[in-house]
Amino acid sequence: MLNRRTLLQTAAAATVLPALHARAAEMPGVTATEIKIGNTNPHSGPASAYGAIANAESAFFKMLNDQGGINGRKINFISLDDGYSPPRTVQQTRKLVEQDGVAFMFNGLGTPTQTAVRGYLNAHKVPQLFLATGAEKWADPKHFPWTMGWQPSYQTESIIYAKYILKEKPDAKIAVLYQNDDFGKDYLIGLKRGLGDKYHKMVVKEVSYETTDPTIDSQAVSLQSSGANVLVTGATPKWAAQTIRKIAELNWHPLHFMTNVSISVGSVLKPAGLENAKGLITAAYGKDPTDKRWENDAGMKDWRAFMAKYMPGADLTDINHVYGYGVSLTLVQVLKQCGHDLSRASVMKQAASLKDLEIPTLLPGIKVNTSATDFHPLSAMQLERWTGTTWDLFGEVITA
Repeated sequence: MLNRRTLLQTAAAATVLPALHARAAEMPGVTATEIKIGNTNPHSGPASAYGAIANAESAFFKMLNDQGGINGRKINFISLDDGYSPPRTVQQTRKLVEQDGVAFMFNGLGTPTQTAVRGYLNAHKVPQLFLATGAEKWADPKHFPWTMGWQPSYQTESIIYAKYILKEKPDAKIAVLYQNDDFGKDYLIGLKRGLGDKYHKMVVKEVSYETTDPTIDSQAVSLQSSGANVLVTGATPKWAAQTIRKIAELNWHPLHFMTNVSISVGSVLKPAGLENAKGLITAAYGKDPTDKRWENDAGMKDWRAFMAKYMPGADLTDINHVYGYGVSLTLVQVLKQCGHDLSRASVMKQAASLKDLEIPTLLPGIKVNTSATDFHPLSAMQLERWTGTTWDLFGEVITA
């Protein structure tokens, strides 16, 4: 026969157990010792240069786990290859959510690929957090409250280019090469916003390419024949390198602006030819590992120590490794702010509550800020020019 004490203990357990089960249901992918995080990245295919980002993130979370994790929980980071193919992104994302049971998706890469899963993740209230794409569409908390980008938007970037062109080359004849999807088209939108009613007078040629195109040779010839003396390129690394190399072969020397996502020395400029890229301009928000000014910078020293221990032999000139490290530090802050409430709603709430967060790999003066109505974590950039050996910053930090 049960005594009174045993009955009370049994009743208490009966009350606590459903509460624990309910709490577990609110925090899928989270246990007392683990946080399971999902990611899709093109580890293969035409955009495989970006695989370096996910590799850096995997190494970062290994370092974090070696240090004890976050609030006693280790990170189980699962990165699956989608080959930069939207149908594969859908397949891999559904696997991560429905079979692997991740808490949320982090830093999925690619505008067309992440667009393909945005509706699904929002319908299931799964955070699609800090995407590795600067499309303007990720900052739409009213319609997609579970999706947030990280880097400055492509429209912001191209507005900055437009402002520079209007000031320094007001009589410019501009040609635009862009990837034929939302990524590339954002550069056209930004230029139109930045140039205003001068757009149709100044832009003399718009040419697109498909990610299935083997080369952009014909596009480069067409752009040159337009008589343009300024070129704005919105291309991912493979085609960015081809563009730089081809216009050099054509002996065409326009003032060339290159999307920030394709300025890695290791994965773009070296294949294109370092001298071929001389004079290239981009807008930066992170510290470039080839820039000697950061040689004694505390944040970059920490990054180099991380690389030496957790990614030995990796290319230290590839800025994608710096990117992966910096965005991972941002996630760490979000998870720290969550404390032990790692429900999906809490993760999104804290991601939208970052105030003047300093990430040591970002340029001085650039901080992470978000709110419930502002899903643009980074909105400032600084222009820089390739000298032939390094990126050289110039001008002030600009907010478009």
